[in-house]
Amino acid sequence: MNRFLLGFIALLVTLPSLFAQDKIVRPRITGIQHVRFYVSDMAKSRAFYGDILRFSSADSRCTAASLSCFAVSWGPRAQHIELQQVPSPVPTDWLAELTFATDDVPQLHAYLVAHGVVPGPISKNAYGTQLLELHDPEGHLISFGSHFSPVPADVPSPSHAVSTHIIHAGLVVKDRAAMDHFYKDILGFRPYWHGGMRDSDTDWVAMQVPDGTDWLEYMLNISPTADKRTLGVMNHISLGVKDIKVAAASLEKSRANMRADGSPKMGRDGKWQFNLYDPDDTRVELMEFTPVEKPCCSEYTGPHPKP
Repeated sequence: MNRFLLGFIALLVTLPSLFAQDKIVRPRITGIQHVRFYVSDMAKSRAFYGDILRFSSADSRCTAASLSCFAVSWGPRAQHIELQQVPSPVPTDWLAELTFATDDVPQLHAYLVAHGVVPGPISKNAYGTQLLELHDPEGHLISFGSHFSPVPADVPSPSHAVSTHIIHAGLVVKDRAAMDHFYKDILGFRPYWHGGMRDSDTDWVAMQVPDGTDWLEYMLNISPTADKRTLGVMNHISLGVKDIKVAAASLEKSRANMRADGSPKMGRDGKWQFNLYDPDDTRVELMEFTPVEKPCCSEYTGPHPKP
């Protein structure tokens, strides 16, 4: 069989997948919907997220009866935090799952398959929320959920909480190229900012969702032998606040019951921030929505989140 014929056969085999990619349009991915953390002591963790951060208990909205759930916000940009008892053997990452909101879960499933990604089956909870789970190139469990139904009457408004917006989540990343191919090339995430401890370094890369302002933060250059405490700093979430000093002051009475990094400080990205840690050393970062100083290392290339 000559080379021309072999090439023609290869083209025929490839064409259907190319047509499929072009035909199926990716539905919108609008932001972070929820995060799930492993915890070692459910009572202590519930006290941290409920009593200290003042999120409303919303267990009826969790995706499984075994989870504890806290509302961050309701409405079109509904977000929540789930807590799950840590399994045995104990996992390396305690940020167990990161979920993004999408307009159409079945269409996203078809879109991923057309692009050579093998997601899990679509599940549905009692409230009709669809969920599609898969692992990214680094093995992190991520998922995509349909938008929530209207605000449930049994859950108080979370407006009294320290924040009503999870603006980003960080994950340890070893292979940036592989992650970029998945998140940027396939899913459409776009660069927002990158920087490092030194101006010449890139230790953090912020990748915004394609149809919103929330972002996934690559945490680069982390030792493969990093301990649990270091990984808890890296695999984190960030809560947006209007005024970091006001937010920090509102937590002052809880200082004896929480671990925090002293006082608010200016980040390398030009935004004020304040780091707290839950009972299992997972970092919860408070961050102002917009920068007040010029960032190091690179300019912002996307819109800033809002309250």
